[in-house]
Amino acid sequence: MARTWVSITVELLGGGGEELWPYPGRIFAVGPSHTFMDFASAINTAFARWDHSHLSEFTFADGRLVADPEYALESISSSAGPVMRLLDIERQKVAKTVKPGEEFQFVFDLGDNWVHRCTVATTKVDPLQTLGIVPAGPLPYWGWGAIPDQYGRNWDGDDGEHKAPKKPSGIDPMRGYSWPPAVSSLDLGEVKAAIA
Repeated sequence: MARTWVSITVELLGGGGEELWPYPGRIFAVGPSHTFMDFASAINTAFARWDHSHLSEFTFADGRLVADPEYALESISSSAGPVMRLLDIERQKVAKTVKPGEEFQFVFDLGDNWVHRCTVATTKVDPLQTLGIVPAGPLPYWGWGAIPDQYGRNWDGDDGEHKAPKKPSGIDPMRGYSWPPAVSSLDLGEVKAAIA
């Protein structure tokens, strides 16, 4: 297969009131048919977001905005800054929009403002060589860093007011050598009777 897919590095700069350093990142292979909505969903999955119901937008240095058209028209009229061209996040193809070496911004959850820097590689990739498959959507093939929870939770039930649960003493059985639990001895007479 030819090198028809773009490679885009996505770094999470911060959000939810938190600045991150070093920036966690993922490198994605993005195909010619993938929309910015496909790319946003892939980014959110790769950055361990489990609630995808928030709005997202992509902003380019030249003023292009890729977003949900209804939301974008409302925000443009408020004072969001100069938007030269509005592109539909569900229809606009990533590979037809970006240029090699270009940087653009992705923001997830416009309330908590999770800001990402996206950098397009200067060369295209072949998904079979890079990923070993041709995936249906954009797919990360390299990554690094610790990913924060989108709501700042560190354990199930974390409400921001209580201490973390006490750490267990000893290694969890699934991490040690005691998993699976020992199977009780078989009675060969019962096995033969069951077979008969």
